[in-house]
Amino acid sequence: MWALGFLLCFLPLQPVAQVDSEGTWCYDSQDPKCGPTHWKELAPACGGPAQSPINIDLHLVQRDYTLEPFIFQGYDSALLDPWTLENDGHTVILRVNSCQQSCPVIQGAGLPSPGYRLLQLHFHWGSPGHRGSEHSLDEKHCSMEMHMLHMNTKYQDLREAQRHQDGLAVLAVLLVEEDRDNTNFSAIVSALKNVSSPGVSVNLTSFPLASLLPTALGLLRYYRYSGSLTTPGCQPAVLWTVFENPVPIGQAQVAQFQTVPQTGPPGLHPRPLMDNFRPQQPLGGRRVWASPGASIRSSVPILPCLHLALLGLGVGLGLWQGP
Repeated sequence: MWALGFLLCFLPLQPVAQVDSEGTWCYDSQDPKCGPTHWKELAPACGGPAQSPINIDLHLVQRDYTLEPFIFQGYDSALLDPWTLENDGHTVILRVNSCQQSCPVIQGAGLPSPGYRLLQLHFHWGSPGHRGSEHSLDEKHCSMEMHMLHMNTKYQDLREAQRHQDGLAVLAVLLVEEDRDNTNFSAIVSALKNVSSPGVSVNLTSFPLASLLPTALGLLRYYRYSGSLTTPGCQPAVLWTVFENPVPIGQAQVAQFQTVPQTGPPGLHPRPLMDNFRPQQPLGGRRVWASPGASIRSSVPILPCLHLALLGLGVGLGLWQGP
């Protein structure tokens, strides 16, 4: 992947409206009175079916050979237009939807045509000593999770896309904590100190988004399911891709995310935002599909006695070739 020396340009902007604002909501770490158990009071879909995130049980996933490789357009080069990094009080959002040409688009990988254009990416994290990824593989969480939110290009805007099951596609990248910094996240991490309060935005010089993704081999190993946005309004309009291979991020870089100020009562010094993840939701009757390169586990191991019985069956059918 690319080890980049990023040129940063930080210019204060006016506060930007939240993409998925649905009234006053928060995480339990901010205030349990408006935490996830209360979201359905603001947005009924949050209490409905097909919700995200989930645990991906590798004993239950099923192989889908139509989940071919992704086709990434505009991910391997920096764009001409600057991006916007915003602290919205619930996370840090990198908005890229202002691009005028060569906008990042994903296709293939079993996604409906014609394609999905990247709108923004954001992060979820825990607190010191506690992991904060929203999705898990076999109940194993990572320190952080990055979501790349894409909109189906056949829809005019996000509001319209949220009304359709094929409206959105999110790439979920699990971030595993390591001692050494990952320089590919340096541009974003260095800018965190410039979004020092909720509603503050800064311009950020663009860079190749491919540097934030798993390796070429890792991009072939993923899981797919139908779900929802993980914040209010929780619209069930998302085709989720959760990559099996995590991407490293430095311990000090994780700590920087845990210093981002959160939304708080007016007049009080804002506290650091931590544990900004939604609790996992029931899978229900949904299925999780594995790409041809992703790992699956047999839910019914072949016991020794069963193995011998199958071997005996082979002998009885004349399939066994003796010496």
